[in-house]
Amino acid sequence: MPTSTIRQLLQILTEAVDTLEAACQSAAVAIPDLCDPFTPASEAFREVPKAAEAASLIGAAALQLEAIVTPPQISLYRVVSGHFKSAALRVCLESNVTELLREAGPKGMHGHDICAKNGQDPEKLARFIRYLATHHVYREVSPNVFANTRISSMLDTLKSSEEIIANPLSKHDGTFGLAALASHHLDEAFKASAYAWETLADPQTRLSGDPTASPFARAMGRPETLWTYFERPENSFAAHRFGIGMQGIEGLQPPDAILNAYPWATLPQGSRVVDVGGGVGTSCLTLAREFPGLKLVNQDLPGVIKQAGEVWNNKMPDALKSGQVVLQAHDFFTPQPQNDADVFLLKQIMHDWSDEYCVKILKRLWTAAKPDTTLLLLDSLVPLACHDPSGDSANAIPGAAPAMEAPAPLLANYGATNDMGYNADMTMFLLFNSQERTVIHFQQLLLRTGWEVVKIHRQAGDSTFLQSIEAKKIAKQAFRPKL
Repeated sequence: MPTSTIRQLLQILTEAVDTLEAACQSAAVAIPDLCDPFTPASEAFREVPKAAEAASLIGAAALQLEAIVTPPQISLYRVVSGHFKSAALRVCLESNVTELLREAGPKGMHGHDICAKNGQDPEKLARFIRYLATHHVYREVSPNVFANTRISSMLDTLKSSEEIIANPLSKHDGTFGLAALASHHLDEAFKASAYAWETLADPQTRLSGDPTASPFARAMGRPETLWTYFERPENSFAAHRFGIGMQGIEGLQPPDAILNAYPWATLPQGSRVVDVGGGVGTSCLTLAREFPGLKLVNQDLPGVIKQAGEVWNNKMPDALKSGQVVLQAHDFFTPQPQNDADVFLLKQIMHDWSDEYCVKILKRLWTAAKPDTTLLLLDSLVPLACHDPSGDSANAIPGAAPAMEAPAPLLANYGATNDMGYNADMTMFLLFNSQERTVIHFQQLLLRTGWEVVKIHRQAGDSTFLQSIEAKKIAKQAFRPKL
């Protein structure tokens, strides 16, 4: 008699728990407790490769077991009710529940005492907190008495509740940014999500790649981008919050992501790297310090380049004076002025745009590129929910397939334990009518624009976050783009 799926999952779960405990004991690190608040030290076990992989297997197996044995109507409604959880979390985040509970300590705080400080209705607020506690975000210590968990503590600005309540508009100033990012997603992205189907159902927007045809634009009642929305005076707090949230995103990125994106040391001295849409030059700053022999051009729109000048004059003024680094105003939808680039670098540019607009950007670069110019795209790669066949053939592109896939009967992508990339993909659609992409999608997009993928440089741990796609120009005889 064949082993049942739940027995196979149980075996994976049991073996992974053994591996996790042994790896943590060997490395003298602790497995975190759900009831303890998050601290950076509580995540130390993830620095142990065996422990990190075991944790992923445990999460994937537990979730798949739950999906099998839970009545399907309940599983379905856990998805259907996703907006209830988002609404409850926003209520708690904006009414500063996490900070108040942190100040109360592990014994918790009664709902009436919480609301005496934040001005909310204790009966209503308790319902939201209890609902989240059912999903391990907060916990109910005793009737109507609540405390944080390691999950809810991620929303903590680490400021005093008194300070935040007195100055709500500066709540996120000087913080790490994760609470600001969550607040943005629970506001603009949450509202946009309610109009996803209407956007897809409308014949005028369903096939459009225009950023003003997004669900967000429909939700706001204006054919505008998120950036235009932020420019309006009444949305100044949302714009400020978004900026802080993006700083939090940068803090979550691997610090050496740009260094691992390409074997920069193999480039000859004097090679020219053009960072297209490089913002204030964060990537170029790192490259300029590590590889002083490279010539770097940081391109962005005029206003951003003006800010970049201030950053560089403060951090690396000599790089500008010597000509090692050039700051250049450029719109990447117009002809590319750099026709001697050895490397065109685009970090998190493609995901901001639909295919329709990415084609325009990539064709401009193809026209300006030398025959041996390298194109580097740093973006998130969305894994398939099944086995990825990219690496199966003998002539497969190096790095195209994930370094690891979960063993059967688990989903190859580790299921919902690995869903941050999918969350990002949905966010890009809702807010910008754009997307994250799979390896297969990137290959097809690049071929359409005269580029051929030759290698994918994956970050340590095979994260889907900020992988680097290396492509070469297809010869003119084989491809001729039409602008």
